[in-house]
Amino acid sequence: MKILRLSGLDLRLPDLVAVSRREARVVLAPAARRAMAASRRVVDRAVRADAKVYGVTTGFGKFADVAIPPEELRELQRNLVRSHAAGVGEPLPDDAVRATMVLRANALARGRSGIRVSTVEALLRLLAADVLPVIPSQGSVGASGDLAPLSHLALALIGEGRVRVRGTPMPAARALRRARVRPVDLAAKEGLALINGVQMSVAVGGLALARAIELARVADLVGAASLDASRGSDTAFDPRIVAARPHPGAAASARNLRALLRGSAIRESHRGCGRVQDNYALRCMPQVHGAARDAFAHAREVLECEMNSATDNPLVFAERGDILSGGNFHGAPVGLVLDYAAIAATDLASISERRVEKLVNPALSELPAFLVREGGLHSGLMMAQVTAAALVSECKVLSHPASVDSIPTSAAKEDHVSMSPIAARKLAAVVDNLERVLAIEAIAAFQAMEFLRPLAPSPAIETVRRAFRRTVRPWHRDREMHPEIEKATRFLRGEAVASAIAGLA
Repeated sequence: MKILRLSGLDLRLPDLVAVSRREARVVLAPAARRAMAASRRVVDRAVRADAKVYGVTTGFGKFADVAIPPEELRELQRNLVRSHAAGVGEPLPDDAVRATMVLRANALARGRSGIRVSTVEALLRLLAADVLPVIPSQGSVGASGDLAPLSHLALALIGEGRVRVRGTPMPAARALRRARVRPVDLAAKEGLALINGVQMSVAVGGLALARAIELARVADLVGAASLDASRGSDTAFDPRIVAARPHPGAAASARNLRALLRGSAIRESHRGCGRVQDNYALRCMPQVHGAARDAFAHAREVLECEMNSATDNPLVFAERGDILSGGNFHGAPVGLVLDYAAIAATDLASISERRVEKLVNPALSELPAFLVREGGLHSGLMMAQVTAAALVSECKVLSHPASVDSIPTSAAKEDHVSMSPIAARKLAAVVDNLERVLAIEAIAAFQAMEFLRPLAPSPAIETVRRAFRRTVRPWHRDREMHPEIEKATRFLRGEAVASAIAGLA
């Protein structure tokens, strides 16, 4: 297991995925410890001087003008966490909770939050022991950060609320005792430091984005299979065409398609057939897949910037001893790109479903209707296309941007909010749907090839087809479709596909 040293400066999306899967152990970098200790000294001086500092010696939000006596500052922080743990809905899955924990620790490692090193170490010990706070998925508007979700995280750290340990729910106090982690007695500002920022949005959205980036390559793979099964042309992927409109995503996708289709006997069998152009869902794969790739690349750039940002309020600048109030917690940068990524993923699903239609519709494919020999007695892949259509329609609804909405909160002190966590959850749902649509396309493409034998696709596609046939049998007679779609979906996450796309751009 690799060791990930948090500095607050260089966390990347693959690191987030590794932590979410328990493939990395997380510790604080020495430089982070020094920076955090320096910022804590600034907070301690402010408390001793009885200075008026938001969230340190005052209340929160509308209560920012209420001074809190020194003897009540610890209670202030506990009350903040308890009162803000107001989430509802289904709990986040374990991988998203782990990602949220490491993201919050990394933000604090920047040394701009005034939190004690020991408090962040306690959080990392819970992560190492896989003691995961139960974090409801709803209740944040992404304004002063993901306040409710992060408060549920912080609640476990002080030994309250509930956690999951290897899937078993239990009171946090009991789990901390088992893990030999002492509940944190929050000092001045520490509750606020733990809950300001959109780490839940980045965790849920980042994990979905990482899968979407993989699925863009899977889309090239199954799209190439569909083109070959449709007896389509690879001419549209000529590098000269792509160079005339040099978007990087389109260039990468076209390069992948050329590599995946190289050596196809199916292609050679109809090279002189006289067909001039394929329909857009085949011919425009570089342009559509490439646009999605470029959107995902932009979203990744923004999220990785956010992953290495100090996002709470106020921020501590130990160099000059300043504590400054600002708005780094606002989720606008995150919400906007997650909405953009959801739109891009929806477009990938949409063009994939059109390729399924191309294969199952005999008016478009010159193949048997619904890719079954005894049509009428058997319905073949009729409902598979219907399911794909339903999933794509749902994606379209989910692509309405959350980030254009705002409902003022906290007595209008927080008068413009980002809705970034809603954008994150929508992206995760869209990516799940995209994966299943691509699985349905794989079923259709490899089923269509049954009617072209003994002609074989390219060696790259044939390797995947053979592996696929060990998971999903050809469709000679009707059987329950649901298990086949689920098996195909798992196949897309498996080793055969991972090997096939490993060398792709």
